[in-house]
Amino acid sequence: MLALKNLLMAGGVGMMVVAVYILAHDLYRGVLYRRALATPGVVAVAVVARWRVSLALAMLAWGPLLMAFSIVVVPSGMAGVRVSQMRGTEPGTLYPGVHLVTPLVEDVALFDTRDQIFTTGVSEDETVAAKKSSAKGQPLNVQAKEGLTLGLAITVRYRLDAKRLDYIEGNLPHPVEKEIVPPTVASVWREIVPNYTVRDVFSAKREEVRQKAAALITQKLAADGIVVKEVMLRDIQLPAEYAEGLQALLLKEQENDQMSVETELKSKEVRIAELEAEALKARQVKAAEGEARVRVLRAQSESDAMQYTLPLKQKQIEQSRLEAQARKEATIQNAEGDAQAKVIDSKAEGERRKLLADAEADRIRVTAAADAERLQSEAAVLKGNPLLINKIVAERLSDKLQIMMVPADGKFFFANDVLRGMNMANQSAQSEQQAK
Repeated sequence: MLALKNLLMAGGVGMMVVAVYILAHDLYRGVLYRRALATPGVVAVAVVARWRVSLALAMLAWGPLLMAFSIVVVPSGMAGVRVSQMRGTEPGTLYPGVHLVTPLVEDVALFDTRDQIFTTGVSEDETVAAKKSSAKGQPLNVQAKEGLTLGLAITVRYRLDAKRLDYIEGNLPHPVEKEIVPPTVASVWREIVPNYTVRDVFSAKREEVRQKAAALITQKLAADGIVVKEVMLRDIQLPAEYAEGLQALLLKEQENDQMSVETELKSKEVRIAELEAEALKARQVKAAEGEARVRVLRAQSESDAMQYTLPLKQKQIEQSRLEAQARKEATIQNAEGDAQAKVIDSKAEGERRKLLADAEADRIRVTAAADAERLQSEAAVLKGNPLLINKIVAERLSDKLQIMMVPADGKFFFANDVLRGMNMANQSAQSEQQAK
């Protein structure tokens, strides 16, 4: 809509400019025509001014201009009210956006509806350049109950009530943030602070003073369509003499508080010592009572134990006697068992020797039978081969010397028989050696 409004304005102004240009051009040509008539020998053409064309363009130019004047754009964070030249301020609020008004009759008064700040004294968020400058915000001077002057650094955060902008436009002086807010805030603080002493305002009832001032400021400004969001009491400047006296008083109070704390600590230490002594005494009494009870219990237990000591000793003696008799019987039984074991061992040894003798006799018989059979076989061989006598003699002379004698005309089958006989003889000799 801003582009359309600007376009309409440009069109209307352009038509006006064209109308003026046409009229000026025609008038200039008319001047030239009159000069030409005054000069002899010059032929001039008459020029008629186009008044109707210029007037028509000028009248048409008012159409876009009036349309542009009827379009009003309220920016964000602002609000407006219609102000009529005939009826005055009209009710209702124009919020951010595009609105249509009666051109040349109605106008729109804009107001900032965002949060605004009114502050006295040096603000904490001021720029470095403002800090370096010599001009500083002056605090709000008020008098306390004693008549002393205090400097208050106050900050009030407020905004205009958009629903009551028609009342603000029609009844309050402008600008509101300079004509209404500062006097109201100052008058409230100067009305409340004189009811309190400097000490109350500075420390004891500081929050109470602030709350009362905030409530009264909110009430008064709300009647004028101003919404107060917060009232802050940032700082209080005390008179120099009072500040020095208050500092000395605070030091005395601190010293008094410190002495009170030290006295309380000392009393607590004494009480702790008394309690520790009582606790030690109680522990000693309890320990003595416990020890006496232990002694009584020990004596009673010894007395009770004596009643069972003699029967216990008699039982121990009887038990020892029975143990000795048991050991004696066990020794006799062990001796009888050893004797019986020796008899059994001797009988077993005799049986073993008898069995060994029988086994030796059987071995001798078997060996004798084997030797007889071997001699018979050797006799049969020697009877058939008398030359083997030399071989047998050599065997008797040495077990490691073996001689084989074969006739020059003997055959191989005879050699096999001789070798078989030699093997049998060697086996019988080895068996005899093992038996020995």
